[in-house]
Amino acid sequence: MSGRPGKPPGPLRYAGDPETRGGFRPYLIAFTDWMGAMHYSAHTVKNRRIELGYFIDWCEARSITRPDEVTRALLERYRQHVFHYRRKDAGTPLSFQTQHKRLISVRMFFQWLTRQYHLLFNPASELELPRTEQRLPRHVLNIAEVEQVINATDVDEPTGLGVRDRAMLEALYSTGMRRGELVQLRIDDVDLREGTVFIRLGKGKKDRAVPIGERACAWIEKYLYTIRPNYLDAEDPGILFLAKHGGGMDGKQLSGIVKRAIERAQLARFQGTHPNAACHLLRHACATHMLENGADIRYIQALLGHADLSTTEVYTRVSILKLKEIHEKTHPARLTRTGSAILDTLQGEIPPLPADLPAPPAT
Repeated sequence: MSGRPGKPPGPLRYAGDPETRGGFRPYLIAFTDWMGAMHYSAHTVKNRRIELGYFIDWCEARSITRPDEVTRALLERYRQHVFHYRRKDAGTPLSFQTQHKRLISVRMFFQWLTRQYHLLFNPASELELPRTEQRLPRHVLNIAEVEQVINATDVDEPTGLGVRDRAMLEALYSTGMRRGELVQLRIDDVDLREGTVFIRLGKGKKDRAVPIGERACAWIEKYLYTIRPNYLDAEDPGILFLAKHGGGMDGKQLSGIVKRAIERAQLARFQGTHPNAACHLLRHACATHMLENGADIRYIQALLGHADLSTTEVYTRVSILKLKEIHEKTHPARLTRTGSAILDTLQGEIPPLPADLPAPPAT
């Protein structure tokens, strides 16, 4: 069994299976069950299982089949393995963010094993994690580009799904909500009269209410009363935005819709956008444009549903519009009048080159 970090984990066998009794996988099942009981999101539980699957496959390829056979030295070898691994398709290393996820899952797993008295000591207690990169978005949609993306939806196509897509894009930009939050919206979560959206159990299992603009409300209303009834199953699931089969859609479907709108808008600097990042472009644009227009960062934090203000502060680094304004007003080299006067003075003080200046040597 290969230990490549990029390889999907092996089959998840069940406790009591003679092939795995006393091995890793029964404990993995118990661990993920515990996470579910502790109210971790299904998405988090799934990711922990996958990340631990990489580690278990790596161990089993080295004849390490039980948690009590894992040592600190072995975990250090795995950390080095994850660091030096290169993807076969592109030859690129795993990002530090991905490395961090691989290792934090291992550390959490062994912490649980120790606290449940499956192990006498925790070999991962001193496992060092790589520092995650504080990356900024390379590009942020400006207001005109947002309009191009939103207007790229074909609202006149015969299925009516273009109206649905337009309503979703308007909602993403107006509220800054995450893709997972939008696809989970129910009809009664949106108050079109008051212009508010109630987001249930957003990231961190927290509810929040956010405002939504009049234009977004108008498109949602048009979709709700003229398009949505055509896609209902026998029983209405209550989900606001329906897929063409009549049920709800998932985040990947929404990302594909936004990605196609970006492609149709023909914005050259965004053509390489990964589908998983497409919805986040509108979230970034929402926060950045509000900040540039004078919104207090604490209100942006509440809108985006950030638990920590430091997460929201990334937008103060993304948006340099105010910094450019201050730079132009205060930096001597950027002051129009002063700068021109300085240039005139310098030109008057610099002596002309002598006429008999020798030519530079040939190269």
